[in-house]
Amino acid sequence: MTNLPSPPRLRPLGKSGIEVSGLAWGMWRFAGTPDEGLRLIEAALDSGINFFDTADIYGFNGTDGFGDAETLLGRILSANPSLRGKMVLASKGGIIPPRPYDSSAGYLTAAIDASLARLGTDVLDLWQVHRPDILTHPHELAETLHRAVKAGKVRALGVSNYTLPQIKALQSFLDLPLASTQPEISPLCLAPVENGELDMAMQHNLTVMAWSPLGGGRIADPGSAREHAVAAALDTVAEAQGATRTAAAYSWLMAHPAGIIPIVGTQNPGRIAEAAAAYDITWTRNDWYDVLVASRGENLP
Repeated sequence: MTNLPSPPRLRPLGKSGIEVSGLAWGMWRFAGTPDEGLRLIEAALDSGINFFDTADIYGFNGTDGFGDAETLLGRILSANPSLRGKMVLASKGGIIPPRPYDSSAGYLTAAIDASLARLGTDVLDLWQVHRPDILTHPHELAETLHRAVKAGKVRALGVSNYTLPQIKALQSFLDLPLASTQPEISPLCLAPVENGELDMAMQHNLTVMAWSPLGGGRIADPGSAREHAVAAALDTVAEAQGATRTAAAYSWLMAHPAGIIPIVGTQNPGRIAEAAAAYDITWTRNDWYDVLVASRGENLP
């Protein structure tokens, strides 16, 4: 039986002209000392990952710590200036802890400037609106984003957690194409597979960045019958090819023709290296659909 195509180790970031790795490394839990952080960054680079995803809210613990992940990364980049040129650096903004969202011109302009200052860089390769603010007209948001690009603060633009209509509305007011969309997607979270987001991404050449690609840890440590069924379907492929279940979960996403880039969230250097095995796992259509069926809990029509 013919295998699905193997995922490339490098792929274009939308229509931006930027090339990114097929896996990204996420900094949601990025903390500790600069030396510890440097080891993680080097582990990602050594594994072939050049795509680094952070956000201004990363580090917030419910009461304080807003901006801490960016600040830590900025300290590391300042002490190791050669690193920046090896990275495609993405950040996000638009969330004011603990809950409200703000995409107004004044707030987002200040948020982008604050991220640049914390990171100690002149430009972000990708900047994404972290959550949709339904009180900001997409025309106002588009103008804010245009100004950031024109000022040289941002090279490419994207959105995170947007619905299809919200993506289409924003794009209708933008003169340049959005480069990315960042939904939650995993073998346990199929919404983007079934609601048309991946189809739209392929239609408009949007790079899909998958957050929580391991289902919030439930892939590695399943609890429900559904989670165990998905784990078993992944294990069938992983064990036959000498890989781990988590690597198989990443590769299952990467096998989709939308070119999904899983965001690896582990803060363990060994597990970052382990994730790179996802490039070498091959899938038949039957094996791929077996995971989908296990997740849906019913046979395909």
